[in-house]
Amino acid sequence: MKDLNLSAQSAATATGRPLRADRKFQSRSVEALIERVSGMINDPVMARLFTNCFPNTLDTTVQPGVFERKPDTVVITGDIPAMWLRDSSAQVWPYLGLAAKDASLRELLEGVIRRQTRCLLTDPYANAFLSDLYAPPPNTSSPDQTEMKRGVHERKYELDSLCYPIRLAHGYWKQTGDVKPFDAAWKQAMNLVVQTMQVQQRKRDYGPYHFQRITESPTETLMERGFGSPINPVGLIASGFRPSDDACTFPFLVPSNLFAATSLRQLAEMAHTVLKDDGLANKASALAAEVSAALKQHAIAQTGYGTMWAYEVDGFGSRLLMDDANVPSLLALPYLDSSPDTSLYVRTRRFVWSKQNPWFFTGTAGEGIGGPHEGRDMIWPMSQIIYALTSNSSDEILHMLKLLKASLADTGFMHESYFQDDAARFTRSWFAWANTLFGELIVKVATSRPELLR
Repeated sequence: MKDLNLSAQSAATATGRPLRADRKFQSRSVEALIERVSGMINDPVMARLFTNCFPNTLDTTVQPGVFERKPDTVVITGDIPAMWLRDSSAQVWPYLGLAAKDASLRELLEGVIRRQTRCLLTDPYANAFLSDLYAPPPNTSSPDQTEMKRGVHERKYELDSLCYPIRLAHGYWKQTGDVKPFDAAWKQAMNLVVQTMQVQQRKRDYGPYHFQRITESPTETLMERGFGSPINPVGLIASGFRPSDDACTFPFLVPSNLFAATSLRQLAEMAHTVLKDDGLANKASALAAEVSAALKQHAIAQTGYGTMWAYEVDGFGSRLLMDDANVPSLLALPYLDSSPDTSLYVRTRRFVWSKQNPWFFTGTAGEGIGGPHEGRDMIWPMSQIIYALTSNSSDEILHMLKLLKASLADTGFMHESYFQDDAARFTRSWFAWANTLFGELIVKVATSRPELLR
């Protein structure tokens, strides 16, 4: 790769995989892919980065097990020993393409789907769960004011947490043809997901969910007695928190609603074909259509860039124009197959990757989108990866690869965020989602534009 060489010392310090005996899970097909793709990369630092990052979820975060004689796989997020529905889905997503011909990997992924089913049935409003779903919630001196249940690590209701398990299930089914995970419990969980989304349209009242936390940070709690800002019930689905775990300003989070419409259509297909349940299929399809129509009517803003998607709306006419690094984001819509209007997305993309987006930062160490979670001037490599994954330009992809490599700070892994003028000032040295997402990008480049790796 041109212009991507760092020092030999950097290449040496980038080796970071656990010893083979210490890896949580090993897959021959994953190792074969690593060997094949890394062999295509001329830059030794980038090759080592891919070798470290692509298997990071399997190396360090999965906990294979059995529940009721069926696979049961916990996937922690990394340095936080809890399982997020969002992160766990995204962390294992890049391995789906290998599962059809790898029985052990397929069983591990089946276990993730079954564990997510148990999580959803435990509490559809929780975003993160404990490894032991029978354990009491973590003890804190000032417990959150919400209905905490056993097995729950955190109870921030995030619409995308209901969507990601559908995306994973649909992707697994399409890649493998296996329908074993989609049993009576999964059907019950999917009915609960649709019911929860309908309740959170808030057509009659706010619903049962509320959340308040004693904190100095306004992004960690919800206003209005824990129900969030007022909304006009126009058919969109409310979310308490964003994918960043930060509180929404306006509850109708647009990228999550676009993601929900996609996920509901995927669920409708599976309900009809796999479950033979046309009742569930029809409910999911109808809700997807309602949300899609409401998005067109209430979530599009007129700006200097032309019409574009807003980030959050309230149904009364208020719109928040920004984007956050966490996925789903406006930038990531094509990655999630949730961009129904190409020209609208192109205009939105120009806005979010510009200084008109208040959470876009550029400095001597890089450029990219951040968010309130880590604050101003902190760039998230995840946004750079998504920018490359959604780009059709070789120049843009190469530029992002250069920036991603420069963000390593000689650690050999991706980070949650880094300071725009000094990549050595970073957060989270063990963030498996960002690592595996980077690996997914390199596999895509190796498949579609291999010349960029030479």
